[in-house]
Amino acid sequence: MSQGPRSGLAAVSSALLAMSRHLEVRDVLKTIVASARELLGAQYAALGVPDDHGGFAQFVVDGVSDEQWKAIGPLPRQHGILAAMLHEATPERLADVRKDPRFEGWPSAHPDLVDFLGLPIRDGDEVIGALFLANKNCPKPDGSCGFTQEDEDLLSILAQHAAIALTNARLYERSRELTIAEERSRLAHELHDAVSQKLFSLRLTAQAAAALVDRDPSRAKGELQQVAVLAAEAADELRAAVVELRPAALDEDGLTATLRTHVQVLDRAHSARVTFAARSFRALPAAQEEAVLRVAQEALHNALRHSGAEHVDVTLDRRAGGAVLRVTDDGTGFDPKSIRRAGRHLGLVSMRDRTSGVGGTLTVESEPGKGTTIEMEVPGG
Repeated sequence: MSQGPRSGLAAVSSALLAMSRHLEVRDVLKTIVASARELLGAQYAALGVPDDHGGFAQFVVDGVSDEQWKAIGPLPRQHGILAAMLHEATPERLADVRKDPRFEGWPSAHPDLVDFLGLPIRDGDEVIGALFLANKNCPKPDGSCGFTQEDEDLLSILAQHAAIALTNARLYERSRELTIAEERSRLAHELHDAVSQKLFSLRLTAQAAAALVDRDPSRAKGELQQVAVLAAEAADELRAAVVELRPAALDEDGLTATLRTHVQVLDRAHSARVTFAARSFRALPAAQEEAVLRVAQEALHNALRHSGAEHVDVTLDRRAGGAVLRVTDDGTGFDPKSIRRAGRHLGLVSMRDRTSGVGGTLTVESEPGKGTTIEMEVPGG
């Protein structure tokens, strides 16, 4: 770090802070790679997360354009120097990677790598990735410039923190998967109840029609028409179940579409009228959208299961670069002064934790006999 220890320390600090800001694994990987390349002044950087089949579950690069990456072709396999870093868990610092006996070549579209610095990323005794840099950005008139021991020490510090960031991101995604599974299970129960009620009504109506066929054909005809209506409603409920119990599509469909689908399913599954409106809403960072969706689901569950509401309205609006979610019902309401009891009963503690976790605020307005409004405001990130 030729600019001196103060600037070097500031650069390391910036890189570590950047890694800590992300919770999605892919975002963490990209941040690690970009930080390493900038910090050590390399032309190329990459990070591979191995799978159990001799390849890589994820492989992120920095310094290569999208067009170059597509031209290179399939992800690399665990071979040569990459395999050595993963299997032997040792650093590799080479003046010319092409002259190493373990070098096995690369695709024709691959950039030409010369000086090379790579380290394994370890979580305890487990190697969870390999981080490497190539082509140090410095004058090389005589070929003497390359990565130094100081560079290796600095990358080692970065790799240790990368292991922490990557492990935390994996734990976060696992907890989110569990939350999604719990939500899907709860929705499955609600939809099962709704479909069961429709099928029970269908069965009784069909039995009534059969009993009336001989003595009152006109009434039997009316009952059969009702059978057709109930059958169509049951089919709608089953279609809703199939749609809603797909893997969560928040990343693909966005918050507005995901929340609208959720509301439509609940509107079918419950006697209460459930509506949704989004006004001037703009996409938020992934963590904020996840939090908004979970708070909306919790508030809807409360309104439909505990309040006795006839109408539940959900709105999503833009506010000061962020967003505000509002869930309003005309149910029995409660006394906010009894917040300790109500908080446990209605999941308010969980909603507040989710909201504060993304820098937002949660407001609860309620009064016995006059319904409840849950408002969540989050910044735009």
